[in-house]
Amino acid sequence: MKQLKNEELQKIEGGGIGFTTGLIITAGVAFLIGVIDGFVRPLPCR
Repeated sequence: MKQLKNEELQKIEGGGIGFTTGLIITAGVAFLIGVIDGFVRPLPCR
């Protein structure tokens, strides 16, 4: 196994989506599910 030098380690970039982007997508999906649920199954105020 080859050891990387400090300069080579700094050039490495991560892949995938970021944590914040994942949170925003999850929150958006949860919001849309709530809106759809409110139209399909409206509950009266108590």
